[in-house]
Amino acid sequence: MIAIISAMQEEIQALLNELKNKSTTIKGMRKYYIGDLFGKKVVLVFSRWGKVASAVTTTQLINDFPINEIIFTGVAGSISKNLNIGDIVIGKNLYQHDLNASPLYNQFEIPLLNKSALSTTNTTKLENAVQKFLTTFSTYIHSEDIKRFHITNPKMVLGDIASGDQFISDTKKIESLNHLLPTAVCVEMEGAAVAQVCFEYDIPFSIIRTISDKANDNATIDFPKFAKAVASNYALGILKNYFA
Repeated sequence: MIAIISAMQEEIQALLNELKNKSTTIKGMRKYYIGDLFGKKVVLVFSRWGKVASAVTTTQLINDFPINEIIFTGVAGSISKNLNIGDIVIGKNLYQHDLNASPLYNQFEIPLLNKSALSTTNTTKLENAVQKFLTTFSTYIHSEDIKRFHITNPKMVLGDIASGDQFISDTKKIESLNHLLPTAVCVEMEGAAVAQVCFEYDIPFSIIRTISDKANDNATIDFPKFAKAVASNYALGILKNYFA
């Protein structure tokens, strides 16, 4: 069984619409949707925002369902000049940018794990799925939404991701992140926490992030609308190829 997590239901609504033989169960104030997606047995859940919420959800998934792989999907803010709205980031290494237990540990180092970053798995297969999706992405997204969100020639990047319990909308903070984590290309609020739980339970983990904004002073996009109209359908198209 493959688990698919997002922070908001809007980010996986298109997947829920395609779920066959669906059943639901409620655990810890979250609704888990079990069923068949493109011929694969899956469980879908939205974790809510933040590292604690996503870690709780991931732990529940691993302990209560026969999970052999977890995929996180959703939106993120770009902190790279090379990324635009509608581009896709496949996570490589994930950092907790707000973790600092110095002087006992180095900045970003996870206490007792001796790691500052956690790596994903299955990236080659996911990259191939994204590349196939990008050749037909306009069949998944309404032309009005492509224009509304100024999506032009979306591309894929395999890059590092910075996670933290902060909504980044300040150029000074971006400059600081660029300096401290120069390989990170986008920021979000859940990925590194999910990666840590998966690492500790030895569960393969991968992450797909759709760039929704530039994470700067102009980060005023309608996130629920973008998540439902764009990111959700991106996930649908990518995972359809991934499960093929």
